[in-house]
Amino acid sequence: MRIHHFSTGSMLTIDPTYEGPEPARAVCHTLLLETDDSGLVLVETGLGLGDVGDPDGSLGREWVEFTRPVLDPEETAVRRVAALGHDPADVRHIVLTHLDLDHAGGLPDFPHAAVHVMAEELRTARAEAPSRRYRPGHWAHGPRWTAYRSDGGEDWFGLPGARELDGLPPDVLLVPLGGHTAGHAGVAVRDGDRWLLHAGDAYYYHRELDPDAPHGHPLMDLVQLDSQVDEEARLSTREALRRLLREHGDRVDVVCAHDPWDLRRRQRAGSAG
Repeated sequence: MRIHHFSTGSMLTIDPTYEGPEPARAVCHTLLLETDDSGLVLVETGLGLGDVGDPDGSLGREWVEFTRPVLDPEETAVRRVAALGHDPADVRHIVLTHLDLDHAGGLPDFPHAAVHVMAEELRTARAEAPSRRYRPGHWAHGPRWTAYRSDGGEDWFGLPGARELDGLPPDVLLVPLGGHTAGHAGVAVRDGDRWLLHAGDAYYYHRELDPDAPHGHPLMDLVQLDSQVDEEARLSTREALRRLLREHGDRVDVVCAHDPWDLRRRQRAGSAG
């Protein structure tokens, strides 16, 4: 399986909290997986063409004014897939960490793909939309949802509840990572002899998982505190991710959705398109 990493929505510029990295725009970190038997698989969709064309109507003026998205159609997942030489119609599966607008905005650009998400997330999004975070226009086309219960599942490197996905190999899993939304999850992808966990919004800044001196980012902390639904669960999830890296860092890498330095690190590692 080949993994491509790219941003599907650049937003406001943020500064690092330490010397070294340059300031960079926050991203919507998306994966494209080329699988042997299941076609192309997207992990997250970021912002879509409809969002770019009508940002205030599709995303909401408040969100646009705060995040200041670039709104470049060439950054959308459908254009990214095409730029890699693929037909976007060959995207057969989309796996989402959750249904926030900056994670699910590109769903209408892939109307025939099966969409995999936790059942509690789907129920909550349907009940609360339209809201600041859930935009019903992103699923007005009637996606082919496949929803998964959070109970049961298997233990994955100490994280409980991992679920295999219908129509996908056991190399792609949904792993519950509670706190940010009602049904937030990570997406685990086998990457050669290692695993990559896309942790979505379980954390916002790579230094939160630093093994020696973990700390947050002042602006990103404001965002995640404002958007969390269960602080105790979110902090427990973050500690579980720190423990995952301490105990299994030789076998597992972790990235989040909006940290531009996480994205650049993975791109430099050579598995990006």
